[in-house]
Amino acid sequence: MSGLKGNYLFPEVTTRKLNFLKKNPHAPLISLGIGDTTQPIPTSIVNSLVKASQELGNQGEYSGYGPGEGVEKLREKIAEKLYNNKISPSDIFISDGAKCDIGRWQMLFGSEVSIAVQNPTYPVYLEGSIIQGVKKIISMPCTPENDFFPDLKNLERTDIIYFCSPNNPTGAVATYEQLEELVAFAKKNCSIIIFDSAYACFIQDESLPKSIYDIPGAKEVAIEIGSFSKIAGFTGVRLGWSVVPEELKFDDGFSVKADWNRLVSTVFNGASNIAQQGGIAILEDSGLEEVHAIAKFYLENGKIIKKALEALECEIYGGDNAPYLWVRFKDHCSWTIFEEFLEKFHLVTTPGAGFGSCGESFLRFTAFGHREDVLMAAERLAAQQEDLLMSEKVASYCL
Repeated sequence: MSGLKGNYLFPEVTTRKLNFLKKNPHAPLISLGIGDTTQPIPTSIVNSLVKASQELGNQGEYSGYGPGEGVEKLREKIAEKLYNNKISPSDIFISDGAKCDIGRWQMLFGSEVSIAVQNPTYPVYLEGSIIQGVKKIISMPCTPENDFFPDLKNLERTDIIYFCSPNNPTGAVATYEQLEELVAFAKKNCSIIIFDSAYACFIQDESLPKSIYDIPGAKEVAIEIGSFSKIAGFTGVRLGWSVVPEELKFDDGFSVKADWNRLVSTVFNGASNIAQQGGIAILEDSGLEEVHAIAKFYLENGKIIKKALEALECEIYGGDNAPYLWVRFKDHCSWTIFEEFLEKFHLVTTPGAGFGSCGESFLRFTAFGHREDVLMAAERLAAQQEDLLMSEKVASYCL
């Protein structure tokens, strides 16, 4: 634990926001920072959650422990609706969310592995590994200059490669060609890819892959982690999955899937029965139609924010196939820019430096928000844009 630097990023953002409110208790803050969903869960899905809850109160319908790997119908639905049956339901393990699964994968692989993480990176990949005692950590710079894809030709070999697409925080989506290169690299080096596809539902461009398993041969080298948090607003309900193909083996030929099954059956009692019924409802045709509409709503929020930011002296990335905009203010410290937006616009963002050294000079804006708040934020940016970055302190120091 002593190897961690300071607080986890998002509690630190909250602390700074609360400190600001102590000094300015009536400030009308709008949050465009933490990526939490804001739209209600669609009615058909809520009804399934209610029904599953009520059944627990009936003698004939009550259920206790469910299967540790997840309800069979849900696994079948995920295989059919999200993977077009490219994945066997038996290779899908239902969980209480992607973040929780990442922690369990880190538990499984232990402290002796070497890992590679994108820079900037979702903090859990890095900090969860540090908590496990991992010593060898290789940074993969992903910047506008390399199209947010690591230079694999010059990358040192590691046991584990963490990769997120659509990416949090940059909003970048890897192409088929890039993922083919990544899979070939993993095969050559006997590495395992942990592929985080939590934001795949936001990909609108049909020329872009939504899963690592869209790439031939990926089953031999990749684990994929998915989530219902952003698909359907299940951030508080908690439901996700890991795909562990039968083809994925350790160097000695032993099944990774077998070890994963052994670990989760030991430390995890399975996802909530109620949540899993909600997951089944999401993957019905009516549920998918409703959640697709919500994804488009958030992407429209992103377009509104992007248009407002275009008037500022900044570079804007992401937002088209992901709910995040990655905005660079060259030669400025991201925590200082964070303070500027907080003080001048009363907008809460996320400083890019919290995601790694390659996040310096960036802010992350989230499209998760109420439409009225997003429109108001855009109005503030339009009304006060001339004031931004005018103070000497922005260019002269970092917090």
